[in-house]
Amino acid sequence: MYGALWRVLPGPWWLRLLILLLAAAAVVYALSFYVFPVVGLWLTPEEVTVE
Repeated sequence: MYGALWRVLPGPWWLRLLILLLAAAAVVYALSFYVFPVVGLWLTPEEVTVE
């Protein structure tokens, strides 16, 4: 899959790398600011017992 993605991207290797790094940063940003807070509301612990 990664090889196919690498071949589909335009430009020289450094531009492909830049595009992939920006895409990875966008995914991390979306997960940490949109997905994880919503999932965190669903997964609130009702009873915590730590001894």
